Amino acid sequence: MHKNKKLILLILGLLSAIGPFSIDMYLPAFETISKDFDTSIDKVQLSLTAFFIGIAIGQIIYGPLLDRFGRKKPLIIGLFIYIVTSILCVFTRNIESLILLRFLQALGSCAGMVASRAMVQDYYEPREAARTFSLLMLVVAISPILAPSAGAFLMEHLDWHYIFITLAALGILIIIGTIFFLPESYKGNPDFSLLPPAIIRQYWSVFIDRTFISYCLIGSIAAAGLYAYLAGSSFIIQELYGLSKKEYGLVFAFVASALILATQLNRQFLKRWTMSQISRIANIGQALVGIAMLVTVWTHNLNLQILIALVFGYLLCQGFIFPNTSAMALSPFKRTAGSASALLGCLQMGLGAVSSGIVSFFHNGTEAPMLLVMCSCACIALLLHLFAVPSKTAMNNVLK
Repeated sequence: MHKNKKLILLILGLLSAIGPFSIDMYLPAFETISKDFDTSIDKVQLSLTAFFIGIAIGQIIYGPLLDRFGRKKPLIIGLFIYIVTSILCVFTRNIESLILLRFLQALGSCAGMVASRAMVQDYYEPREAARTFSLLMLVVAISPILAPSAGAFLMEHLDWHYIFITLAALGILIIIGTIFFLPESYKGNPDFSLLPPAIIRQYWSVFIDRTFISYCLIGSIAAAGLYAYLAGSSFIIQELYGLSKKEYGLVFAFVASALILATQLNRQFLKRWTMSQISRIANIGQALVGIAMLVTVWTHNLNLQILIALVFGYLLCQGFIFPNTSAMALSPFKRTAGSASALLGCLQMGLGAVSSGIVSFFHNGTEAPMLLVMCSCACIALLLHLFAVPSKTAMNNVLK
């Protein structure tokens, strides 16, 4: 890991970001795609929900494969699937085909997300892993800044098909880096059974670990609020507030910069406070921001400037929650880091699919569905952190 450390971290970051980049880049195209396919915005939003479902299911598949065959072989297969489906998205002619292809594209992209988390767990102890997750999230956080702006640029000068051409090119770049520059961090365990009963037992042993399930649910439910924002922001900012695709990309980039700020501050805060302390304070802040969102809606005081400020604060808190809860959830596992990482990602994306689906289902032409889901996610995550986390004694080794 010490040789070419910066390059390895960059590749791990790109692997972590390929899913988010695939989500964010086509958000400015929702309106155009709906007109091109002669369908409604809420059906286009279902292509985003399908992507979340694909990531959730795919990670469960990749987890055991990463523990049995090592990290790189399943990863390369997943990237190949991603590249092929990205190309096929260019040639789709109806919304049903796009929804299906986005599901399959997600199955490929999630290999990078699972493998990168497992590799961090292979290399580092928990506290250092949290710092490394912060670095990876820096790359992930850049994707919401670059992706919508890049998508808006392509929409302005070309059309939405070129978004998927760009994603395919990105996949090719990442697979080249993975093959030639990313060293294998775990060669795999040939005794690890891939029979369904053995896999179920393995996942169950991870699921019932109190440290894992507590911090996994806290981080995943908090992140579900972010996915609700992804599902609803395009309509709200472009349709309700009348911003252009380019302006939407700039707004999206600004609020996403909160993630970058938080991840860098988190690395410094870890020198003074524990992961649990930092994430708990961030949970409190996120819940307060969520409540403020609902208050502004109910009192009819919400405008574009207030919305941007509140979402910025919401994502700022998320930037502290994700790296710390992820590191704590995975801390009990080493040899089975692939399965643990897969289950973590599955629950996170599964809840993201639920939250984005709820926003789409209750779409009523206002900001209320998106903001209500965001607030609910933040408040539920906070309650879990206050009442469901392991005791101090049980967490002593994790927090060192």
